[in-house]
Amino acid sequence: MIRALRHARRLSQEELAYRAEVSTRHLSCLESGRARPSHTMVLTLGSALDLPLRDRNTLLVAAGFAPVYRVSALEGPEMAHVHQAVSHILRLHEPHPAILMDRSWNALRLNDGALRLFSWCGVSLGGAALLNAHRVLFDPAFGLRPWVVNFDALADATLERLRSEVDVDPSLRAGLAELERLRGASPAEPSKTGPNAVALPVHLRKDGHDLRYFTTLTTLGTPLDVTAQELRIEGYFPMDDETDAFGRRLEAGVP
Repeated sequence: MIRALRHARRLSQEELAYRAEVSTRHLSCLESGRARPSHTMVLTLGSALDLPLRDRNTLLVAAGFAPVYRVSALEGPEMAHVHQAVSHILRLHEPHPAILMDRSWNALRLNDGALRLFSWCGVSLGGAALLNAHRVLFDPAFGLRPWVVNFDALADATLERLRSEVDVDPSLRAGLAELERLRGASPAEPSKTGPNAVALPVHLRKDGHDLRYFTTLTTLGTPLDVTAQELRIEGYFPMDDETDAFGRRLEAGVP
């Protein structure tokens, strides 16, 4: 399992041994099963491989140890302070969109800015029991894809990121396969982002309006709980005055 995870992270034995501060020989023995890792070594390797806490628990169980990282219920009392922080961030991001998601990119909460922008785009959110943020982009049935000018570039970047996540978390594979199906054939020419681009924008064009956002992902800084670590907030920041002003007009009810 250690070897498979190392390959998924595209690390050589030398690189992983350096990160874990062990000899290459010892790491080779651990990978081949000639040596059994201690509890501390499993945690060290999990950290060196930069594994999510859920996968560190899996590695511990595979080595014969009990998991050490708690998995809290999302609405449990121990998560109350996290929900307070999330609400604060979503509120401060108004009037622009922000979305709270889980590890599978399912939307758990949307701020009013996100609801207003989706509504303006004609996105239908009513029929989905659990809304997947990536599927909203990829699936034409939701109504967003026709307005995304740089869909090809966004789709390629999204799939590349998800493939790297699937290398470590196979439970995401079915979702990736569905997005690849919805994506369809890639264009022959690679998409261009323009000169001096520092972030791939989300470029929307509808009713004569051109909106450009860049996105950020906010996560809990030092999590000790699996559920807390897997939460992420995607914030949309306007890249120009037109986009900023449009978001404020939507908030005022004047698109």
